Amino acid sequence: MDLRKLKTLIDLVSESNVSELEITEAEGKVRIVKASGVPMMMMHQPAMAMTAPPPAAATATVATPVAEPAGHAVKSPMVGTFYRSSSPGSNPFVEIGSVVKEGDTICIIEAMKILNEIEADKSGTVTKILSENGQAVEYGQPLFIIE
Repeated sequence: MDLRKLKTLIDLVSESNVSELEITEAEGKVRIVKASGVPMMMMHQPAMAMTAPPPAAATATVATPVAEPAGHAVKSPMVGTFYRSSSPGSNPFVEIGSVVKEGDTICIIEAMKILNEIEADKSGTVTKILSENGQAVEYGQPLFIIE
């Protein structure tokens, strides 16, 4: 994708009320997310399609295959915002080392102003928490590892 086009898209998102923009073209996919008033760009491109480095003014992440950690991954059933607790001042549902039973609430994902409780789909011990509180998550994205 042309660097001038990327810069223009970042400027448009920055100056508008749009909080997220995703564009898919033949050479790859670009997602621009405005967090705290500053747009952040994530580029997903085939390895051979990268012709120039991303612009210096933008934060860019190029998708690379990542090996999933050992254990059972609890994946997000929807796109939304990940929260570890029911309210900002309360304790998280689970921590690393917490023992959970199948059906226990382990986090909340807010989607379209609805808070959805996400339950453990396996009993075991939480060994990893893969998302940060308040972070946007995608469908199928691993959130926790349970062993």
